[in-house]
Amino acid sequence: MAGRRRSKREQVTGARPAAPVTRVRMTGTERRQQLLNVARALFAEKGFDGTSIEEIAHRANVSKPVVYEHFGGKEGIYAVVVDRETQLLLDRMVSTLHGGHPRAMLEQAATALLSYVEDSHDGFRILVRDSPVASSTGTFSTVLNDIASQVEHILAQQFGSLGYDEKLAALYAQALVGMVALTGQWWLDARKPKRDEVAAHLVNLAWNGLSHLEHKPKLRLG
Repeated sequence: MAGRRRSKREQVTGARPAAPVTRVRMTGTERRQQLLNVARALFAEKGFDGTSIEEIAHRANVSKPVVYEHFGGKEGIYAVVVDRETQLLLDRMVSTLHGGHPRAMLEQAATALLSYVEDSHDGFRILVRDSPVASSTGTFSTVLNDIASQVEHILAQQFGSLGYDEKLAALYAQALVGMVALTGQWWLDARKPKRDEVAAHLVNLAWNGLSHLEHKPKLRLG
């Protein structure tokens, strides 16, 4: 007898049973990246303390042992997420601080930070949540200090050529970087005005102030 006997459901409805779903297995690299993406979103949403391995595993549709196998625990996956975001932000900022007119570098640096906030808002939220700009310690503060060191070197050269005290370059570098970073943290949620307009206002304040520096400024209160 040719063919198979049809089931009662097929006889009544004429429908054939659905073909089995084929699950695509991920490579180790693909699974690791998937877990990092899931964890990154959760850490941005809930912070380190509010995120659990169970939730990471659930959203990734894997068992908890899979997460432990790749990262050893929540601390391990968090460290990788933070390291990647830190390097991404540092690379973007430092790459803008070589050559060119100082004002152009200031514009590029401000735009680079705001672009990172715009493109990687989850990553920026993770960095500032556990290490705010005003803190003297923490990952984000370390990034800002690295950037300020680059800015200090550039300012020292400018100060020397203009007759200003080069020792003050570090102070002004911290002020400039802090101004941009704090504005970026505010803009993370405000998102108005647009990125380039925010950068233009930052440069307007910083550059027009720097172009009229006093050699020995004093407070004028009292």
